[in-house]
Amino acid sequence: MTGLAAPTPAPTPSPRPGRAALLAADPRTRKRNAAERRFRFCGVMAISIGLLFLVVLLAAIVSKGAGAFRQTFIALEVELREDTLDKNGNRAPEDIAKASTFAYAPLLGDALLAAIRDNGITTELQTRKEIKPLLSASAAAQVRDFVIANPERIGETVAFSVLAASRVDGYLKGRVSRDSVARSKNMDARHLDLIDALRDAGVVEKRFNPAFITGTDASEARPEQAGIGAAMLGSFFMMLVVLLLSLPIGVAASIYLEEFAPRNRLTDFIEINIANLAAVPSIVFGILGLAVFIRFAHLPQSAPLVGGLTLALMTLPTIVISTRASLTAVPPSIRDAALALGASKMQAVFHHTLPLAMPGILTGAIIGLAQALGETAPLLLIGMVGFIASTHPDGLASGFLDPNSAMPAQIYEWAKRADPAYYERAWGGIILLMLFLAAMNITAILLRRRFERRW
Repeated sequence: MTGLAAPTPAPTPSPRPGRAALLAADPRTRKRNAAERRFRFCGVMAISIGLLFLVVLLAAIVSKGAGAFRQTFIALEVELREDTLDKNGNRAPEDIAKASTFAYAPLLGDALLAAIRDNGITTELQTRKEIKPLLSASAAAQVRDFVIANPERIGETVAFSVLAASRVDGYLKGRVSRDSVARSKNMDARHLDLIDALRDAGVVEKRFNPAFITGTDASEARPEQAGIGAAMLGSFFMMLVVLLLSLPIGVAASIYLEEFAPRNRLTDFIEINIANLAAVPSIVFGILGLAVFIRFAHLPQSAPLVGGLTLALMTLPTIVISTRASLTAVPPSIRDAALALGASKMQAVFHHTLPLAMPGILTGAIIGLAQALGETAPLLLIGMVGFIASTHPDGLASGFLDPNSAMPAQIYEWAKRADPAYYERAWGGIILLMLFLAAMNITAILLRRRFERRW
């Protein structure tokens, strides 16, 4: 037998009548695939709409608040006349301080008239009274502070860059129009023509205003001088109080409840109340702070210490919940392995469980602080909104105990004032507040990645 015939392949069975092939999608599969495509499309559309709203919101905030970081200044050569500022000629600080801002206002008026003449500007405004609306009410105080600090400069002509009035700044920023000025009692079209001429001559210019970031609040008559620096310090001292109180107390309570507390009705009652406190409106905590810290404990009203204590109560439930969730996420095998090697319960928690849960703990703490930083309602009830922070704290104790404001409270205060310049500054304060919140959230992400361990 030299060879065998090759076996013939079996014929491929044809599909049964009325039944689809194996690789062909049946109607039910096609329906599920279509539903999945629709769900993906809805998800993409939802994300796109959310991003669109976010872009619109950010664009609105930046467009309305960017002007607060630029201010209009007037460059003047002011003659510090000795017969007005130091009549005795002895340069004694107490004698120089007797000259009020009313004595400096004529010097500024003469300097502005001289700048108009030197630049060859023709205008109908020829007196100090007529050009007074162009200068800020703070200009005289600025020159006075310089003279008190440098009495040896009396008798010289010194170059100053003083703030222009709010309406001048609003005109150059497009906030004030010629139609609105026509209804004003202090300014008219002649002033606007003079402003245009001074701008072309380089006497009036807009530039970055660092005093908005570092300065203090001002009265409603001087919106061009208002800054948010003192309120930023108030928020800083409040966040210190919140951090020093809520983080250790919240983490310690979470460790006890999650790792050591027995499971009984008492712990269940505590857990339910912690979850309920996390959902309580923030103004309720403000009422609690008013009743306990101010009315009962007699702590100073509008102080960052009281604000920090109130916000610490509000932040505690958030930190407790996030810390317990982080401890629960650690695999039980980590604890079992530590206990099997002879570690005590406390050693297993603090040497193994807590380090692994640290990224979530830090993230929850920073998110809780960011939430407290943007709260306004609790500060309404302890008086931090009605206080005008016109000075910086002069020490650590003063920063905690002296009346001050906070960034969200300052923004609220500016937004309700009548002058449009304060409305612009409110948007500028929102920009700074958002930068602080973004920095805190970025820090939370970096800390999570830095301490994160995978198992």
